[in-house]
Amino acid sequence: MRRFRTDPVDDSLVAHLLALADEAPSVGLSQPWRFVAMETPEARARILASFERCNAEALGAYDGETAALYARLKLEGLREAPVQFAVFADETTAKGKGLGRQTMAETLRYSAVCAVHTLWLAARARGLGVGWVSILDPDEVRVAAGAPDDWTLVAYLCIGWPSEEHETPELERAGWERREHTAAGGEPGR
Repeated sequence: MRRFRTDPVDDSLVAHLLALADEAPSVGLSQPWRFVAMETPEARARILASFERCNAEALGAYDGETAALYARLKLEGLREAPVQFAVFADETTAKGKGLGRQTMAETLRYSAVCAVHTLWLAARARGLGVGWVSILDPDEVRVAAGAPDDWTLVAYLCIGWPSEEHETPELERAGWERREHTAAGGEPGR
């Protein structure tokens, strides 16, 4: 989701979505996710500047028609989305007492992704759109959010009322990529 109306989202709905995200599964019941609201104009300006720089760098990695297509893509809703969160995994949380992550520490990040996914589904069920902006420098986002050094950025979310609805993902409509479906063998399209 990259195209949002600027209409506000009721604070009680946002609080409800965050409460639902807290019900997500997590390794060892660690709940390592940290949703940091990005509300100030200064913080949002830093995020937008990070996106613009990273997006220009990413464009330089493509050539020819692919570069031209990339340059036409709308890849963020940072200017329009009324609600924005930087979502981190707290890599040093004591919650959960280390259960399950002593051998697979990355499960803390996977747990944070589960919280993002739970929030995403709950938001969509209520008609809200959610966009996941990944063309950002994680350290710049961490600083803009005022997050500790031991928190790892997992997602930057834009949330708001969609300006349009489609069954087909925007990147597919634009010709960037096609969705494939996992076959019985576990690999997409096979």
